[in-house]
Amino acid sequence: MPHDTYKLTIMIDYNKDVLPPQYAVLNDMKDFEREISRSRTFVFLSEIEELIQNGLIKGGDLNSGVVIVDKDLPEEKLNYFKEYFNIHNVNIIDKGILNNTGFYFANEPARHKLLDVVGDLALVGYRFNGHLIANKPGHRSNVEFAKLIREHIKKEAKSTPVSHLDLNKEPVFDIEAIKRFMPHRYPFLLVDKIIEKGENYIIGVKNVTYNEAHFLGHFPKEAVMPGVLLVEAMAQTGGMLILSDLPDPENYITYFLSIKDVKFRHKVVPGDTVVFYLELTSPIRRGIVNMKGKAYVGERVVTEAEMMAQIVKMENPYL
Repeated sequence: MPHDTYKLTIMIDYNKDVLPPQYAVLNDMKDFEREISRSRTFVFLSEIEELIQNGLIKGGDLNSGVVIVDKDLPEEKLNYFKEYFNIHNVNIIDKGILNNTGFYFANEPARHKLLDVVGDLALVGYRFNGHLIANKPGHRSNVEFAKLIREHIKKEAKSTPVSHLDLNKEPVFDIEAIKRFMPHRYPFLLVDKIIEKGENYIIGVKNVTYNEAHFLGHFPKEAVMPGVLLVEAMAQTGGMLILSDLPDPENYITYFLSIKDVKFRHKVVPGDTVVFYLELTSPIRRGIVNMKGKAYVGERVVTEAEMMAQIVKMENPYL
């Protein structure tokens, strides 16, 4: 679930009297070494016999883990474990533990399961925040969950600020509203509508059609929208972010001061719907506006640029 930090809550309940239900919580990774790292693995006696018979715990000993006795253990079984683990004394001590040490913590099994989760989720390969709550987790489920998180993060990394948009929803400003804020007119009003606007960003849309005059010469045999017009359309979208907040926008205009780091990545042709995403890169001071913008066709970036403009009060406001 969402959380400001990386937090884990692990619960275990094996329905065994010898190990009652318990849980462990890690609120901050800075506590991991002190609270979690020493927690040893554990296994039930009913499981360890099968593991030994199948040769699955070669090299294990009673110092590296805790064996919890969940069944009666006759003398001959004690002798069997002495021989297998090559030790002289095998005893059942407090709370049915088969070795000569007790738990480091009352909830050490739950803490070890939490340790496993931390290790397995490291396979994600990215830092992330959230509160993970797991009941009786195991390595297999942990790894599968790590794969899902990794796939989600990689997918999100590929998403764009316009991925979520419904281009058919009611616009914030339609073309008639835009004309009330912007001085541009045909053939140089290059934004058809504004579909989203925040405090520091704005998203505009242009539908490219073959009827636009520049396609007569650019190019007669292959219609491609001029890159300079894509940059101008981005600037007009950015202008709407600023002018639409003014009480008397008809008295103001914005002028380019600089354009830098312009990149044209893919051509734009008739039939394309271009979505412009503009955001402020610094607060507006003394009428100076700094923005960066990207133009998308679908999920593909077609143009990007950084721009500086100035808001100027007009001597002869347009009607």
